Amino acid sequence: MTMPETSTPDYSRNRLREFLESEAAGGIVLMLASALALIVANSPLARDYFHLLHAELGPLSVHHWINDALMAVFFLLVGLEIKAEVTEGQLASWSQRTLPVIAAASGMVVPALVYLAVTMGSPGLARGWAIPAATDIAFAMGLLGLLGKRAPAALKLLLTTIAIVDDMGAVLIIALAYTAKLNLVALLGAGIALACMFALGRMGVKRLAPYLVLGLLLWLAIYASGVHATIAGVATAMMIPRAAAHRLEHALNPWVAFAIVPLFGFANAGVSLGGLGPEVLQAPLPLGVALGLFAGKQIGVFGSIWLAVRLKIAPCPHARWRQIYGMALLAGIGFTMSLFIGGLAFPGDALLGDEVKIGVLAGSVLSALAGYLVLRSTSTATTSTANPPSESSAPTQPVDVQP
Repeated sequence: MTMPETSTPDYSRNRLREFLESEAAGGIVLMLASALALIVANSPLARDYFHLLHAELGPLSVHHWINDALMAVFFLLVGLEIKAEVTEGQLASWSQRTLPVIAAASGMVVPALVYLAVTMGSPGLARGWAIPAATDIAFAMGLLGLLGKRAPAALKLLLTTIAIVDDMGAVLIIALAYTAKLNLVALLGAGIALACMFALGRMGVKRLAPYLVLGLLLWLAIYASGVHATIAGVATAMMIPRAAAHRLEHALNPWVAFAIVPLFGFANAGVSLGGLGPEVLQAPLPLGVALGLFAGKQIGVFGSIWLAVRLKIAPCPHARWRQIYGMALLAGIGFTMSLFIGGLAFPGDALLGDEVKIGVLAGSVLSALAGYLVLRSTSTATTSTANPPSESSAPTQPVDVQP
């Protein structure tokens, strides 16, 4: 008697589905927390809200604990996800990396150029060039989750991989472009902590505790060095062995998605709109940020994907061109990382800080609404594979398509 065939669980697919689902749910929580921050900042509770953020809690203010310490945990998770994708995931081979790398790079360069073009006549604003260069994966995945079948798995996967490459670029930007005067002694201490983690890995140590203790020491050293302390999270992630990294990533995901990132949104999205009219968006800084996110991102991401497929540099994603365009619009949601970089670009300047928030909110909301409407209006029906891609056809033979 022949036994019925049993299918082997696809753990990589289960892991990806779990990641996407948590990101979508976390994105919705982030939206609610950010909306609450705006409401509170423009209510009778505004004074208490801002007082709480600037209250000293030990050596740092509440705001700095969130942005420098808790966000290091966020960057630790980002680093773990980057390492997983590069070593065994959707960025493991050059053929898989080509399209996301091209799209992410163009999606960072074009918004930066748009920002610089808008602000070129305003001294001191060039420092904010990287603000519209980032994509907020939590926000974008939250919207994709609301769209259901109108956002196919291939589209979510493409946006995720683009955002992961985007995060790599953001980490480099933070380390290189927004570093204050360096403390070489502290940097030496950071190097020793990294060397110790590397040695543990070479010795085959797979327990998490030693890496986390050294990661905390690394954070302290980098914080004292002048480099932004959140870089310690990514550096620690790169040193943790994959066997331990899987467990840590799984443990951190819900805390980051449902606590740390929403808390960051609540602490950073609050801006008082009292006395401000629509004309505030005509100021160079908020206009440059908003246009960089809304126009620059969609041009950079969609234009580079179209060109890469047209020139046969990379295969076309398994999605309709209208869906790819909707995804490119969602890439203009730069909320978390854009606000974070904005704080680094103009530290201590409350006026410019508020203008950054207004620009990020405007550009992100426009991108979110436009992307949602484009994807919402796309039919979920399947199409013939014989036709070249258009707004109403989806390619399933990528190497042969002619966009």
